[in-house]
Amino acid sequence: MGHPMLNAGAMYCIHIRIVPAYARLDNDRISATVTRYLIQEPRMNHVGTEAMPRPAPSPSHATHMTVASDGSIVVPPEVARRFGLVPGAAARIDIAPDGNTLSLRRPISSLAQVYVELTNGCNIDCRTCMRNVWSLQTGFMDDETFERLRVQIAEMPVTPTVFFGGFGEPMHHPKTTEYIRAMREIGAEVDLITNGTLLSEQRVDELIDAGLRRIWVSLDGARPESYSDVRLGASLPLVLRNLERLRHRKRLLSRTKPELGVAFVAMDRNIGDLPEVVRIGLDLGAEHFSVSNVLPHNQELNGQTLYDNEMARWNPRRADIDLARIDLNDPRVAEAIRGVLSAGSRTRGSVDLGFSPAGNRCPFVDKGSVSVRWDGSVSACLALLHTHTYYVGEHARTSHEHSFGSVTDQTLTEIWNSPEYVDFRRRLEEFSFSPCTTCRSCERIEENRDDCTNSGHPACGGCLWAQGFIRCP
Repeated sequence: MGHPMLNAGAMYCIHIRIVPAYARLDNDRISATVTRYLIQEPRMNHVGTEAMPRPAPSPSHATHMTVASDGSIVVPPEVARRFGLVPGAAARIDIAPDGNTLSLRRPISSLAQVYVELTNGCNIDCRTCMRNVWSLQTGFMDDETFERLRVQIAEMPVTPTVFFGGFGEPMHHPKTTEYIRAMREIGAEVDLITNGTLLSEQRVDELIDAGLRRIWVSLDGARPESYSDVRLGASLPLVLRNLERLRHRKRLLSRTKPELGVAFVAMDRNIGDLPEVVRIGLDLGAEHFSVSNVLPHNQELNGQTLYDNEMARWNPRRADIDLARIDLNDPRVAEAIRGVLSAGSRTRGSVDLGFSPAGNRCPFVDKGSVSVRWDGSVSACLALLHTHTYYVGEHARTSHEHSFGSVTDQTLTEIWNSPEYVDFRRRLEEFSFSPCTTCRSCERIEENRDDCTNSGHPACGGCLWAQGFIRCP
């Protein structure tokens, strides 16, 4: 997206990852929200000084593969190592609709990211949190479990990224910064997601000193009243002061990390705040944005979702639009794009402007990730860490937790390479599950223990992450 404050002739790029076209972008109100961001005028930032543009992150590294005389493809060693393209690895190739582009997926054998849930507890209450519908005891990862995990990660041939996050607040754990430092000592890049309320000056300095690569902060409103309407017990001015402190301390210490990311959970009640949230993030130096739908764990939130029409579609006609470089700040262009986004509401099809992949595709498999609960239990994804209930249309669906083992009994590598887990990742890549989110016609929609194709537990056809409705950084 373009921004009206960027200088002519300079190159800028802010990455905004939006839940895919399945986020009901053909809805007039949502497309108007996207358009409104494109045509906003320059403004003062939230602390009263003019917001200045920043240089863009470096563009993605481009490289080349060669075809050997025997027809095999030779991949540069650094790329092969990074993406787990070792001898014998099988990587899926997707062909783009234009017929000219090949997309090479990460092999399911490649472990690239470890989500670590330090605690399932939190210091605030949020309307959107599934912790509201469970009665689990609050737990914290202990030193022994953490050290076992750290040693196991250190012994891997390629060190994965460690992401501290789950269904609790990582900064609520008393040893978060100590654990970040320990992971950095074995060469792991470390990211973290937080509600931002606990970022005191001391803790900000500790995070910077520990070597945190990226910090994601949840901002679900741009005004104090809209923010506190979602994040009960939290204060938007406090969080913004904390983020301003982070930016100030990085400048003072001549540090570029941790990078700042902003995570926004979109609902009917707050979608209009999205343009302002993006501007606030830009003012604070954010380089990454992630926009997800809400996971509706009760009827109230089920009425707040923004994807009802898309969920009901069976194989809709889709049109891909290849958009040339164009001045998105021109009101005429922005208004035209709004009309394009709205076109689907007047037809039985929809348009795709290049948003993230959606539908029958597990984002956790795409990332090469695994999730470790606070007690050491290992699941394939965040959604399977804890048993919880959410709504698929009008149906309440219970997602039962599923563990492939525990780092207290086996190494993470042993669990990752176990036949059961490898087979599950293969089924996820092929996505051989019933289409529960669109069908919703039998009682098996009510839980993930099985489906009408006898997939067994866990059956992922009703997973909102796999259908592109929910996204995690």
